[in-house]
Formats: sequence, C-alpha cells, structure tokens
Amino acid sequence: MRPMTGFPTAPDTHALEHGDVLAPKFDASGLIAAIATHADTGEVLMFAWMNAEALAKTLETGEAHYFSRSRNELWHKGATSGQVQKLAEIRIDCDQDAVWMKVRPQGDGGACHTGARSCFYRVIENGRLVERS
Repeated sequence: MRPMTGFPTAPDTHALEHGDVLAPKFDASGLIAAIATHADTGEVLMFAWMNAEALAKTLETGEAHYFSRSRNELWHKGATSGQVQKLAEIRIDCDQDAVWMKVRPQGDGGACHTGARSCFYRVIENGRLVERS
C-alpha cells in the first residue's frame, strides 16, 4: 500500500519522465534515496533516505531533512550538530525515485556524524579501507 504523501502519482511513464509535476516514487518502505553534494565544490557529502514528510519539509524550509531508518524518525540535518544543510538546488532523477541536493553546509562545514567533512572519507585499496580527506 502506497503511503499518503501529499505528492501526486504520475499518470503514465511519459508524464513521470518528461512532465513538470513532482511525483516522487517512494519505495515499499515509503522512502526515496537522497544524495547531498556541496553546492560550491561538487564534493559528495552524504547519502541518506527521505520519506514524504522529509522531502516536503526540505522543499518548504530550504534546509535538508531526512528520515532516519535506525531511529524511525524525521531528522533535520544539523539540528543538534549545527551542520544545517542549506538547499541551493534540488533535482530528481528520470523516474523520480532519487533526489540530488546541492547544499551549502553550515556550522563547521561537515556532513558526517563521525566528524569528517564527507561521509565518503575512506578509499578501498586492496580490499582494505584507508582514510582520505
């Protein structure tokens, strides 16, 4: 059963892929993938999930909101860390099941709960993880 989202459903594939109506396709858990990159540098900052409420609040406030699967709750990025993500631009992919946000991080400019600037701070080399900035 599709959760009530406040977002319309596209009537057909053409409307979904080429129309001007935002009709996000949430998965069976009511979630959509979200990638955040730095609006000025292009650096990939993080990947998270959004539910309909998180997407709506992001669009309404201009600040990134996500859905925490581990805590099962809405999460305003930076509410406790100060690393608020101000939205510069938001895009949705061709079949409307993933969003890409270009953001400007506030506070110390970080995005990762570990203290790293990006959640993608490790490189896989010869099957091992190596930290890189």
